[in-house]
Amino acid sequence: MRRAIQLPIGCIVLGLGVCLLLQAELGSDGYSTLMSGLSKATGLDFAIVSWVAAAILVGLAWLRGQKPGPGTISQLVLVGLTVSLVMRVMPSVGHLGARIACFVAGYVVLCIGVAAYLATDLGAGPAEAAALAFDPPLRFGVSYTIFQLCGVVVGWWCGAAVGVGTIILAAGIGWSIDRLMPLLGHQPRPEPN
Repeated sequence: MRRAIQLPIGCIVLGLGVCLLLQAELGSDGYSTLMSGLSKATGLDFAIVSWVAAAILVGLAWLRGQKPGPGTISQLVLVGLTVSLVMRVMPSVGHLGARIACFVAGYVVLCIGVAAYLATDLGAGPAEAAALAFDPPLRFGVSYTIFQLCGVVVGWWCGAAVGVGTIILAAGIGWSIDRLMPLLGHQPRPEPN
């Protein structure tokens, strides 16, 4: 029962973190940077690129044993819905100090949301599934950081904007999420050799 409640709450909190980061305008995470770059390079709509990339990443992760589940669908639906609804009513932030505060809050809220939904072990969204399916297996903090940094590099190469916040997010959120998951009920798997 706890996991069934924690899953949607974690996804909504994740969406709120994304909103705060978008309002801060200091850079997005590596996955979003990758999607933005691919959208610019292909000329396709951001949503279409995101759906295709999500299907590919979840499919590849599934081949590596990371089965999709309710968490996969919840992450894809609830995060996007939360961002769409909240961004309509969220006031804009102009002053640099307020933007930095918004970024810091967004970082923390995003990490809590991802850790909460992943801790349920009910399936992962595309970016997290890709990180969990690394071969050879790596600790989540390592694999997610590698995935995020690769997303930044490829996204930037394809034309996406990269800010100081992008680098901070890509380098730090994997480690933060990794440390938060046990606090939110995740039972860690044995460390890979």
